[in-house]
Amino acid sequence: MIYSMTGFGRSSFLIKGAAYAVEIRTLNSKQLDMNVRTPSFLREKEMEIRSLVGGVLKRGKIDISISSEKKDEATSFVINAKVVSDYRKQIEALNLNYSLEGKDYLDSVLKLPNVLQAEEIELDEFSWKEIKSGIEKAIANLNDFRIQEGNALEKDLNAGVIAIQNLALKVEENAPQRIEKVKNRIDENLNKIKDRIELNRDRFEQEIIFYVEKMDINEELVRLKNHCLYFQEIVAEEINLKGKKIGFIAQEIGREINTIGSKANDASIQKLVVQMKDELEKIKEQSFNIL
Repeated sequence: MIYSMTGFGRSSFLIKGAAYAVEIRTLNSKQLDMNVRTPSFLREKEMEIRSLVGGVLKRGKIDISISSEKKDEATSFVINAKVVSDYRKQIEALNLNYSLEGKDYLDSVLKLPNVLQAEEIELDEFSWKEIKSGIEKAIANLNDFRIQEGNALEKDLNAGVIAIQNLALKVEENAPQRIEKVKNRIDENLNKIKDRIELNRDRFEQEIIFYVEKMDINEELVRLKNHCLYFQEIVAEEINLKGKKIGFIAQEIGREINTIGSKANDASIQKLVVQMKDELEKIKEQSFNIL
């Protein structure tokens, strides 16, 4: 099973008349990179939130947002008595200078900045337990999203590696003909100049054998086949964290493809190598988004 690193999860719930929402967004990243936004009364729990989320999601760029809002508008705001007192002292000072006694300025004072404040929610054990449950639900929803994305990634990865395997089979079919072509080309060139040089046939055969051995790609094809099979095994495993391993195997596949290309000395095989590289690049790009 493959988990995508890209996902979104959300949960909403009520606690003591307050509406809560937890939203978690994830993007691909080599390491765990977490950003947490919470109301002020939850700041003391930030480390626990990080531990809870990071322990499940493991890797990626993670944005967590927890918001709360009182449902009862009548109790959503409280009067800041200290601010009102400060405003009163200033008004009394103005009364002495401008003779404003007898006027009721309460309505005006209530409209001044910072007089009305959102009522602070108290965090007790019950509320924190419910909030944790809401975070866990958001994580579960996020993982459902990641699995759906991962299923699509798995199909693409398998299609890519199967394409490489099929291209490698075509390379294997063309390899013997390539050797014969090289031998025939060398013989033709030697026949053109055999009247002008003295040829040591034994030495010539030794050089041909050495040259052909340098062109041999059988070992690379065997290793490429084994890497592709191992790649498919890792993709099919039930473990969650496999993105880095898939990336490493893709590098090994690329190493064998590059060696085959450098030793090919044949236009038809070079075309097949280019196609294999193209499929491998798609696999590498997709591997960056795998958990």
